[in-house]
Amino acid sequence: MVGFRIFFIMLFTTVALAQESVSTELKGKINADGFNVDGIYVINLTTEKAVITDDEGYFVIDGVTGDTLLFSAVQYKSRRIVLTSGDFGKGLFFVKMEPIMNQLDEIVIRRYDNINAVSLGIIPANQKAYTPAERKLKTATGLNASASAGGMAGGSISADPLINFLTGRTAVLKKELKIEKKEFYLRQLDAMFDRSHFVDKLKIPADYVKGFEYYAVDNEKFTVILESQNKVTTEFLLGELAIKYNEIIACENE
Repeated sequence: MVGFRIFFIMLFTTVALAQESVSTELKGKINADGFNVDGIYVINLTTEKAVITDDEGYFVIDGVTGDTLLFSAVQYKSRRIVLTSGDFGKGLFFVKMEPIMNQLDEIVIRRYDNINAVSLGIIPANQKAYTPAERKLKTATGLNASASAGGMAGGSISADPLINFLTGRTAVLKKELKIEKKEFYLRQLDAMFDRSHFVDKLKIPADYVKGFEYYAVDNEKFTVILESQNKVTTEFLLGELAIKYNEIIACENE
């Protein structure tokens, strides 16, 4: 009888151990507080099997109670988790990953005002700096004289400027240049005076401020003064233009 009991206990223990050693599929998901969870390695260190998480951080791997899972990725701190029986009874096995925050050393920015394209010999000194619109117009209208054995003694002249003139491209480029200059003047005006100056001091109605700015930069005399960067003179002339502009508004509202 005693021998039967010992045999029964040994048999029960063997069956229980066998059941525990049966590999079970573990379904899990990585959580990283909104960071990218795609491509994280999930490695069962016991069985040496590995899988990779999908775009949403989900993974499926075989394992049993007592196996150690390693979660690893370049952008995260590695984690090791020893599986328990309770991990297999969940709908999903959630794993929290902590991103690695790389802190940069202090950066010191030094200004070297004497180093520029001229000092480095990239462009000649005193060369005119062209805006994009000016460069396009110069290219389209400039005469490109070059020596040619089959041409005249003085060289041949490109027909591009004539073609651009006849097709109207030159006129279009001149218009683009005019618009570019006007936008430049508007930015310069906004940088020199804030909106309250137009409304409170020049008495321009708030809804007409932008219209007044366009009215001012259309005045050639004003733009010459504006380019001089003389704020006192610019403000004086702006006051005169404001008086005329308010008269125009008054006439339109009668």
